This record gives sequence, C-alpha cells and structure tokens, in this order.
Amino acid sequence: MQTDLKEILKEFASDHKFEGKGPLCVALIVTRHAHNRGLPLDPAALVTRGGGQVVGLGKAPVQSVLKQHGIERVLAAEGGRTSRGSLNNMREYVAFLNDLHHKGMADINAIEGYWIECVRAFFAGKPFTIKLDVSRGLRHVVRDILAQAVERQKNAPGMHYPGAVLQHLVGAKLDCALGTEKCEHNSFSTADAPGSRVGDFSVDDVAIHVTMAPGEAVIERCRENLNDGYKPILITIQSGVAVAEGLAGNKGLADRIDIFEIEQFVALNLYELGEFQAEGRRVAVDMLIERYNEIIDTVETDPSLRIEVGK
Repeated sequence: MQTDLKEILKEFASDHKFEGKGPLCVALIVTRHAHNRGLPLDPAALVTRGGGQVVGLGKAPVQSVLKQHGIERVLAAEGGRTSRGSLNNMREYVAFLNDLHHKGMADINAIEGYWIECVRAFFAGKPFTIKLDVSRGLRHVVRDILAQAVERQKNAPGMHYPGAVLQHLVGAKLDCALGTEKCEHNSFSTADAPGSRVGDFSVDDVAIHVTMAPGEAVIERCRENLNDGYKPILITIQSGVAVAEGLAGNKGLADRIDIFEIEQFVALNLYELGEFQAEGRRVAVDMLIERYNEIIDTVETDPSLRIEVGK
C-alpha cells in the first residue's frame, strides 16, 4: 500500500472513530460497494428503502469479506446492522472515498487491505475472557483461555499467543503456590531463546520447560539439565504429552523427565489453594488471573495478552 494512502486512511479512522466493530463493518461493506459499483458512490443509493439501514450491511456479508482474507472470527453479531451510527458512518466514509477518487488515490484493493489490518488489530487488542461456571471443572478454565489464544493466532500470523499464554499461566501458578520471589519471569520472546538459563523457570534444582509443541530441542535441553545436576520438568498441552514422552523415550530419558499436561498442572493447584471449597476455588482462580495479569504488565508489551474474568 502507498505510504501516503495508508496515512490518510489512518487519519480518517482516527478522526471519525472507525475503530470499533460497527464502523469497521461499514467500512468493509461500503468498500465492497465501491469495488462492485465503481466510484464515485451516491450515498443515497446505499440506504435501504425503509431509510433506516445501510444496503448490504449484515453479519453474513461482513463475514464473507473476512473469510476471503482468512478470518473466521465473527466481527459483529449483526454485522453492524443495528448500530445507530451506521448511516452517518456510511455517509462520512462515502464522502471520504469519493474525495480519494477525485484525487486519483482510491486504490480499492489497498483500502480493503487496510481495513482488514484494522480488523486483525481489533481482534488482537481485546483481552482474553473467562467466565467462572461452578458446574464446570477447573481444567476448562485453562482450556478455554488456550483455545482463545489458538483462535487469535489464526487471525494474526507471526504472533505466538498460545505459547505466551501457556508460559505466563505456568509462571502465575508457580507464584501463587510458592510466592512471588521464587521465580524469574521473562517475556515470551526472551524465554523462546535458550540463552544461559536452565529453563523457562527454575526453582532450586528444578528446571521447568514450557512449550506448546515439544520437539527434540527441548528434550536435549532436559538432557543438559540432567548433566548439570538439575531435575527437568516439561509442561505442555494434552496433545504434546504423548509426543514428549515418545521423544524422551527415544533418547533414553523416559524415566528421568517429568512431563505434565498444563490443564491438570494448574487445576490441581487451584483446588489446593481453594481448599477444595466452592468459594475457595473462585478466589484461587481470581488470584491466578490477577498474578498472570501482573506478569503480563511487567514483562510483555502487548496488553491483549491480559485475561478478564467475566461476571
């Protein structure tokens, strides 16, 4: 995209508050109208007969555009259709597009690409959320958060949300169990590089490795731990446990590395912290999430890694 065009689009989006899901839906649909009908557009032709909505604005058309760009998440349940400001947003945006057209700058494909970037940023900018349901097991708390991280990963190639969430959940769990002075916390990008540390975390003579996808490299690091007098622990997701056990077995280390599945690793500690009582479990989850968010605020630069507890 031309640098000037992108800056002009950013200025428009900022000045007219085209950053929420409703305005983004309008931008996507009107841009498609511009592609299909050509510019300049007549704003009166983009109003439904009843006069209350933008032509073509709805969940299905919006999701169709997003799907073409590899985005499966739902931007808005009604596709911005019920937003009171949609008509005014449409008129402002049509005027903006027509002005770009008159200046010879209306590259429709590039403009649509810009709004797709904005949608990705919108999804990435929202914190993960969980709702505590007493009827569900505590393992589902961890499972739900990781599932959100995996879904977000699909819409933001190049990022590593699941790995970061996994690492900091383990760090928060360790702090809740041992106190905040026992473990050193690093950003996920730092932790991803072996460096001189014995693992992602170390507690006395224990080296803890956290990974979504165990490979030979992490097993070799565990071997190095053993050679250096450390007891290695590997924490991963459910599907990674069998892989890690197989790799450890191939290296003759099956009985020397403790391999834990993250959901169980965290959930058992939450039960213990909550003294196996209903209210205690809720307090324990709140403690875990509060500590997790403190770690995110301290070592990460992306606030969308935070977790909110829904009421």
